[in-house]
Amino acid sequence: MLIGLSEPTERYAELGFTLAQSAAGMRDFERRFGMPFAIGAKPRLAATSRACRAIVAARELDPALGEAALRVLQLMQFTTKGLLDEDEDLCNALASVPGLDAKGVVGRIDDPAVVAAYESDRALARSAEGSPTHAQGRSSTSDGPVRYTAPSVIFEHSDGRRIEVGGFQPFEAYDTALANLDASLDRRPPPVDDVVAALNASRHALTTAEVAAVLRPSDLVDADLPAAERQLTLLTGERGVICEPAGDDALWRMPQPTEGTSGPAA
Repeated sequence: MLIGLSEPTERYAELGFTLAQSAAGMRDFERRFGMPFAIGAKPRLAATSRACRAIVAARELDPALGEAALRVLQLMQFTTKGLLDEDEDLCNALASVPGLDAKGVVGRIDDPAVVAAYESDRALARSAEGSPTHAQGRSSTSDGPVRYTAPSVIFEHSDGRRIEVGGFQPFEAYDTALANLDASLDRRPPPVDDVVAALNASRHALTTAEVAAVLRPSDLVDADLPAAERQLTLLTGERGVICEPAGDDALWRMPQPTEGTSGPAA
């Protein structure tokens, strides 16, 4: 679901939220999670509604396209000067999603059907009162109703059972939730030192922190970002792994057949 935190930027001013506070918050997230950020890159604060509706428009075409659109707009927001309420910036970012008509999606931002789906998302996001997420104190009331925060995940089984993992949680919380919903799910062992396998298993390019997390042999071992970065860097020469700068980090992926290879590396 898309939360839709703001339509006008005036709301930030009313809350006393500034560009400097935003940059400081990004630095905190960078240190805690190791994900890529470009600190201080934004020319101004931006409202989120138009970007959310662009994601909804992509999702209406195909859920996989919606997921990919969310991914690239997250990266645009946190690693570039691009603004979430500038249609040209949205187009430029969404153009990198294979199979997505970026201009067409941005052109539907104000489509009544897209707006209605977006408003439905907003209402659902603000229905957390009395939920497990609320009980754990992992919800927010920044704009009134008790709402789910962006990192929250709700797993639903086809038989109607559901488990919430609200707010920021360790990987093991999600693993436990899935195991309780469906113990028959196939479990692949961690690739450990097989970085290529980790990259091939992903539908999109991965950050260094994501690769490091996937390589952990167990929950008793911390993610080793420097070791993952070293392996990835070596593989740019040995296996043709592609490194795309992103903020103060990079995105890593295997080359596609159109990039001069016969297929993904085995």
